[in-house]
Amino acid sequence: MQLTHPSLPYAYDALEPHMSRATLEAHHGRHHRAYVDKAKVLAKEIRMDDMPLEQIIQQAAKNAHQRDLLNNAAQAWNHAFFWRCLRPDGGGRPDGDLAKRIDAAFGSYDEFLDVFTRTALGVFGSGWAWLVIDGPGLAVIHTPNGDTPIMRGLSPLLTIDVWEHAYYLDHQNRRPDYVAAVMSHLVNWDFAAQNLARPRMAASRPDVAVAPDRESTGP
Repeated sequence: MQLTHPSLPYAYDALEPHMSRATLEAHHGRHHRAYVDKAKVLAKEIRMDDMPLEQIIQQAAKNAHQRDLLNNAAQAWNHAFFWRCLRPDGGGRPDGDLAKRIDAAFGSYDEFLDVFTRTALGVFGSGWAWLVIDGPGLAVIHTPNGDTPIMRGLSPLLTIDVWEHAYYLDHQNRRPDYVAAVMSHLVNWDFAAQNLARPRMAASRPDVAVAPDRESTGP
């Protein structure tokens, strides 16, 4: 993936009534763009702007002095991935190999949904909930703020953004309503299945070390 501000794979009003045009215009059009623009400036300063976005993230994760770049580049990646986790007339349940892998990891789809929902609701402050490939199986994890699973070599299948800017215009502080709307009506299981068939990362990358956090700024 390159460090760009991608167009949405659907119109701004395509996810209504579950996610409003106003939310997508603010979230994609302003928040996501701001992360991309800031990351471009920071990457250019250290001659990393020609690298794939994943490589920028992995390199910046090893250097505590590049935390601002890491935060903004990771948020650029997270958002580009998140938009494809949604689709008009989404929701439902996965099928095929993904359904089998979810059953093997969690016992059933309903058990997975409970774990994923509790993880998303349990993120304190801002962050993300993810379904990832973890070794031979699947796992649900959360990342705080702008962190991303690819910082640690995990291959994500699906995510939900639980920063307030993702849902406040539609749901105010009712994060449970937002998570339920995404999982019931918008989640794109076809995209998750594609990610399972073609993992973005090796399932385990112990060589990817993350530098200690330092004070940083972002949009």
